[in-house]
Amino acid sequence: MVVEKLSNTIDLHRELKSLGVDSGGVSILEDKGQLHLIRIRDLHVGAANILKQDALSIGADLAVPRGTVTASSARVDVLLIATERQLQTLAKKEKAQPFGLKALSAELESFCHHTREENISIMGILNANDDSFYHASRFQGVKAIERIETMIEEGADMIDLGGVSSRPGSIAVSAEEELSRVRPIIDALYEQRLYEKTTLSLDSYEPLVICYALERGFRIVNDITGLANDEVARLCGSYGATAVIMHMQGKPENMQENPSYSSVIGDVELFFRERIAKAESFGIKEIILDCGIGFGKRLDDNLSLITHQRHFLRLGKKLLVGASRKSMIDAISPSMSDDRLAGTLAIHLKAIEEGASIVRVHDVKEHTQAIKLWKALRG
Repeated sequence: MVVEKLSNTIDLHRELKSLGVDSGGVSILEDKGQLHLIRIRDLHVGAANILKQDALSIGADLAVPRGTVTASSARVDVLLIATERQLQTLAKKEKAQPFGLKALSAELESFCHHTREENISIMGILNANDDSFYHASRFQGVKAIERIETMIEEGADMIDLGGVSSRPGSIAVSAEEELSRVRPIIDALYEQRLYEKTTLSLDSYEPLVICYALERGFRIVNDITGLANDEVARLCGSYGATAVIMHMQGKPENMQENPSYSSVIGDVELFFRERIAKAESFGIKEIILDCGIGFGKRLDDNLSLITHQRHFLRLGKKLLVGASRKSMIDAISPSMSDDRLAGTLAIHLKAIEEGASIVRVHDVKEHTQAIKLWKALRG
């Protein structure tokens, strides 16, 4: 007999199949192997006591504050601990319960039946402006095309071209100035038909620039304002473009001036829901969500959004994380942007582990290698 303790992060589906478990058994056991930790804030104390007993009755549990049984506080924060199968069962049980538990049952159901996206995509960054925070991402003319071709060879699935810096404190430029910066690169990409080799994305929120790019082979609009402009939404819908909806509190010039949230995860989700509804009303079919690391966020906000990416899977969209060489790394491990590759890889691999399926990066080759190793380590 040989006994081995396995990691909770292995590909359980693959492990069960390798044992020869039948397909029905794989489904059941895989559900039992997926653990959910769900924090519920401001729950009626009566609901907490009912939920606790219902959870215990099916083998799950609910962590509650001292004094919950005696209702010493009218409302409490709790932590639900349940497997996938237990969560499904508990959600059904709560449909007939009082104290707001019927509404909670719908919330619990929304976290069920979600699996991590197996295909991880790398979006390579190229800046056509001379004031982006990382100097090595700046290219113009022939050098820009060479850099794009290099990133494709290194494993980039998408290329994100931008002409305006959005670093904290940066000032917007006119649409005409932005277009003058990116037009030569867009034209060269179109003439060389590089849109057939990779998916081209434009990092912009200016309709003039977006329209020019979409007419010349670009298929993604990466909008840091999250479709604030109706015309941008209309263009995405009419051209059948994918929209990246990013969350940002404030504007680049002021977004880091004391940002605050009642609940960063809840606030970002509410924003996403509103902008998804708007996108769909304009006929946009493909939507990617980006929680906006560093865009109006404190360090703790950034860490929470990265480590709890799974929360947003219930919105049914692909998740993008872009923390490449950003200052949150410096806040934890003091360093200049040139020396933040290791920190970038750590953040992005954690985000992928938690459900992100697209990473926006300066260093394509290194991410390609890191993701291959991450997949191999999962088994």
